[in-house]
Amino acid sequence: MNTFKEININNKNQFGAEVLCIGSEILLGNIVNTNSQWIAEQLAILGIPHFRQTVIGDNPDRLKEAILEASNRSEILITTGGLGPTPDDITTQVIADTFKTPLEQRNDILIDLKNKFKNKDCKLSQSQKKQSLVPKGSKIINNYLGTAPGIIWTPKNNFTILTFPGVPSELKEMWINEAEKWLINNNFSKKIFSSKVLHFAGISESSLADKISHLLKAKNPTVATYASTGEVKVRITAKGANLNETNKLIIPIAKELTQITGLKCFGEDNVTLEEIIFKLLLKRKETIAVAESCTGGGIGYKLTRIPGSSKIFHGGVIAYNNSIKQRILGVPEELINTYGAVSKPVVESMAEGVQKKFKVNWAISVSGIAGPTGGSKLKPVGLVNFCIKSPNSLITWEERFGSNKTREDIQKLSVLSALDRLRLSMIKDN
Repeated sequence: MNTFKEININNKNQFGAEVLCIGSEILLGNIVNTNSQWIAEQLAILGIPHFRQTVIGDNPDRLKEAILEASNRSEILITTGGLGPTPDDITTQVIADTFKTPLEQRNDILIDLKNKFKNKDCKLSQSQKKQSLVPKGSKIINNYLGTAPGIIWTPKNNFTILTFPGVPSELKEMWINEAEKWLINNNFSKKIFSSKVLHFAGISESSLADKISHLLKAKNPTVATYASTGEVKVRITAKGANLNETNKLIIPIAKELTQITGLKCFGEDNVTLEEIIFKLLLKRKETIAVAESCTGGGIGYKLTRIPGSSKIFHGGVIAYNNSIKQRILGVPEELINTYGAVSKPVVESMAEGVQKKFKVNWAISVSGIAGPTGGSKLKPVGLVNFCIKSPNSLITWEERFGSNKTREDIQKLSVLSALDRLRLSMIKDN
């Protein structure tokens, strides 16, 4: 029989912060709630424990209940949304009502609003004036990008509320310029957390976890794996008094990880495969073109996301129809008739054709069955053929991603496989 320990929410036995995002549009799925993720990252950087995230619609009773609960179990409540001039912007009013505190109109906010609305000589509307009302005794968080200010307010002992607009750009600017400094100066930031993320391709999460199982048991720094389509990430997170201390903990673990995995690790933090390929081609003073069928231009899109990509990327052909493979890329009709469009001979011919047409050093081609229909017993959905034509070699390979994958997944996996093999080919071609 399972037993559960009773939790007394009136006993703050642990210091921590909560995030409360307000807005019916979030609950309805009209917008993606990126604010919670960003705030969570900032709290981790400051070393402020963060235990709960909640989303509440524009309902005053439910919002009041959520605020009261947070006040009994956390020392910091960070809210986003509901600070604007419209009737459904109820956050400030409900916070004040929750703690039976009157709102006061702040002249400094009124002056700021008039300046922002270029309305110095005219009266503000009542809805605009609403944004100048804040709980008595609260500190203002200035909003230089929008009109709605936030507040920092301690309505009861050991409980502080920080409010922010729901607009991500306004939230971030207000946090960085004012809220972060206030949290540090008021000793909420005890220790800092810092992280490094390593990126891996060509290896499954389970295989990687087996190789580094001893590191996954570490306490400080902690090591954790995260899988996404075609890629595995390992996050190393250390806690310390300052960045120098956390870096000393992280660097040896990162070094050991790369030694264990070799070229499976392709980069750190925010680096992408396409950025690495761009730098490799730029260093070699070489160029590339693509011939794509099932990926529909996905490889070209990735390579052209990099500023300055015209220095290395000459162009590409989306040869989705077999007639385009023949007329534009010069693939012989008999090759397609004999082996099929999804075959090694055809992708070899596509790569040679696009290399010749665009006069480039490197060419990459891909043809496959992305599904959900079009597969057969011999050539099932998820079968993809690739070719890389370099100045010195011709490499072909086949992947079977599985018919249980979605069309989008097969296309994404194909793009990542092509880019990773291209990276490895250039490294080995030196």
